[in-house]
Amino acid sequence: MRTALVIGIVAAMLASVSATHTQIATPASDANLKVILLGTAGGPTINPERLGISTLVVAGSESLLFDAGRGLTFALARLSIPASTVTKVFLTHLHSDHIVSLPELYLFPWASQGRKVPLQVWGPEGTRAMTTHLSDAFSFDIHVRRDLDEKFAPEGIRILATDIREGVVYDAAGVKVTAFLVDHGPVAPAFGYRVDYGGHSVVLSGDTKPTDNLVKFAGGADVLIHELGRPKDDPALAGPPDELLPGGNTRRQARAIAEHHTDAAEASRVFQRVNPKLAVFSHANLPPGETLATVRRDYPGRVEFGSDLMTIDIGSVITIRPFERSTR
Repeated sequence: MRTALVIGIVAAMLASVSATHTQIATPASDANLKVILLGTAGGPTINPERLGISTLVVAGSESLLFDAGRGLTFALARLSIPASTVTKVFLTHLHSDHIVSLPELYLFPWASQGRKVPLQVWGPEGTRAMTTHLSDAFSFDIHVRRDLDEKFAPEGIRILATDIREGVVYDAAGVKVTAFLVDHGPVAPAFGYRVDYGGHSVVLSGDTKPTDNLVKFAGGADVLIHELGRPKDDPALAGPPDELLPGGNTRRQARAIAEHHTDAAEASRVFQRVNPKLAVFSHANLPPGETLATVRRDYPGRVEFGSDLMTIDIGSVITIRPFERSTR
């Protein structure tokens, strides 16, 4: 019995030492800024395998949504994030693929999850008018649920919208959001955003062709989330302008779309000038391998291809966590 007791004590001591070493070898993460790529597809596409462009930035107690692409609320549900907690939305521009889920975010969390505070929306000129018409479009549903039937909280179905200009558009709880103008061709104004919190930062390009203004505002950023368009030297873009290409657009339309975006070679030059700790492609419909090979020929920094539901933790170390589907 004495031998068994000694063995037990030694085993306990070894377990304690092992646990101590484990704690030392794996210090707690200091990440205080988190970026979640809710959806990464670009354009008004219909694809059951991809979610539309939406990015959630979590900074301390603040959850800030940038764009509201197709499948937004589905993405939040997959990550067990109540949509009712996402009440601050920043729009880069008013193309349909960036706002199509805004009505759902406006209505459903109020009527199913008990949202009791207004939905706040910041965006380019036209945002206030759009949200006013949105309330008008669903006035019957709102009236019945607010005034006659369930009598959900009136404040929860208000929209507080702001048409923004370049500069700081949000500053609260230690979080600063700065909007900056980008060049998305005839879509103007169009914005990118920079979020600063706790000594760290993330920049979202929005939809844009290469622009010096993005480089200016992205200086010193930890992470740059950048859009991606088809190569401007794509052989498919050469030929008769009115010929239909696979997908349904004419060659003339495909060229115009390509001109309003940044291709891989151009992105490489942007990354060289900004030199972020991590560059990530989003709003992209191209194969990752070819794109990354093009960029890495001239850009030695860390660059990754974003995927739906990917999480990026930003601290002294930047970590990427792809979404893992539950096997249960």
